[in-house]
Amino acid sequence: MTIHLEGNDEQLRQAILAGDRGGLARGITLVESERADHQERAEKLVTALLPRTGQATRLGISGAPGVGKSTFVEAFGMHIVNAGHRVAVLAIDPSSRLSGGSILGDKTRMDELSRHPAAFVRPSAAGHTLGGVARRTREAILLCEAAGYNVVIVETVGVGQSEATVANMVDVFLLLIAPGGGDELQGIKRGIVELVDLIVVNKCDGDLLPAAGRIAADYQGALGLLRSLSVHWKPEVVQCSALEHRGIDQVWEAVGRCADTLRRTGDLADRRGRQLTDWLWQEVTGGIMDALRRDAKTGAVAKTLEQEVISQRLLPPAAARQVRESFFRRPERTEE
Repeated sequence: MTIHLEGNDEQLRQAILAGDRGGLARGITLVESERADHQERAEKLVTALLPRTGQATRLGISGAPGVGKSTFVEAFGMHIVNAGHRVAVLAIDPSSRLSGGSILGDKTRMDELSRHPAAFVRPSAAGHTLGGVARRTREAILLCEAAGYNVVIVETVGVGQSEATVANMVDVFLLLIAPGGGDELQGIKRGIVELVDLIVVNKCDGDLLPAAGRIAADYQGALGLLRSLSVHWKPEVVQCSALEHRGIDQVWEAVGRCADTLRRTGDLADRRGRQLTDWLWQEVTGGIMDALRRDAKTGAVAKTLEQEVISQRLLPPAAARQVRESFFRRPERTEE
């Protein structure tokens, strides 16, 4: 399908294809906008750029706060660009539940990488999306690929469902851990470990070095007992020190081995196909939720039902059914 863009949007498309970082930033801002007219323009823009996407290695990086994600991503990103690649980092920052605002501090913590001409660092607010990943991260990945970045890194908040969410939009999922936090194997849920392609033990330096070796061995043993996502790739454990820039090359080599194996065996195509199907149904669900929130009459019904639930006169499942019936059984709907 050929998409013809008008005026500024065509100029924006050309800027992105030319690898202009300012144009790429504007494009991501457009796809992240919640305005209906912006969403329509963004959809056309991304569709027009689709033929130039899909060739990058998509890498997800997650880990609990304090494991040194930003330090690692900067050291890792610098290693990648110095090896001749172009890298884009989409750093998803936590959002305030009260104000909706985010910290957006990753760009300042990746000062060297963000200034490199072959790198692009973009912080985005997670908002209220389940899993701590911005809702439009997938479109942002496609824009980065169209701009010529052949490695796209998604760095997540690393809490709650973020690991499962990011694993479902990247080719290689990397979990960053650090020694010295007690019984680390008990602290990481089995379901998360089953999602990983690589586990990287960071902070392997100084007094933590002996503990790092032990936790790496423990995780390697644990991975051998779990079922991996691919029958052709067995997850690996790699040790590094982002602070001292040691072992970063070994992490990049492991990423390459994993990506090459998945590509050669057809697992990568299968993985991306499942991700696209999941994206479809997430958009269906998200679109329905958006429509419910915008509908004035449904909103009024929901407010009344909320009070019924709070006063314990009505169970939440029954109230939810009434909200759905109020929306779907009424042919005409109004928006504020």
